[in-house]
Amino acid sequence: MKRPSLVRRSLLQGLALMPWLWAPGALPAQPQAHGIELAHLDLQHSEAELTLDFDVRVALPRGVEDAMQRGVPVYFVADAVLYRSRWYWRDERVARVQRSWRVAYQPLTSIWRVGFGGFNQNFQTLGEALTAASRSSRWKVADTALLDPESRYYLDFSYRLDTSQLPSPMQIGLGGQAEWVLGVERRLRLE
Repeated sequence: MKRPSLVRRSLLQGLALMPWLWAPGALPAQPQAHGIELAHLDLQHSEAELTLDFDVRVALPRGVEDAMQRGVPVYFVADAVLYRSRWYWRDERVARVQRSWRVAYQPLTSIWRVGFGGFNQNFQTLGEALTAASRSSRWKVADTALLDPESRYYLDFSYRLDTSQLPSPMQIGLGGQAEWVLGVERRLRLE
């Protein structure tokens, strides 16, 4: 009779000591998907101006959320760039607009604060704060007077977590960490 090898016997003993591997439903849940998802993006053309509506859903990775819980403010930036298509040269940039939101946790008061421009608003939960920092309506991109009715235009939209505005000591080790690279980009044609 052959005896099992030492490696095989150790493996079988190790598996016998871990009954949670064999119990149904005992495995840890799959990690939740993290990132930024564009739920709504709409470009509206009126007689006076070109406006943009967007709604983004943000699911933060654990490392980003932990840093925020410790009071590190994070910044989200939305960019919209309007281009005129040209066949003979690079496309011409007609207008560029940018918005930035600062989301920070106040540990002493347990309040989430969202800053936009010179205005600040307080929220009880991180989810509420992220919702406030991830949508905009009737955002003016350009005046209609800048547009030539004979030309074709398109808009490049992006929404991202801006790591360049993090405190300097945190920026040092973020180069290789994928959980801090969050963003979404879309292109819309102006009809």
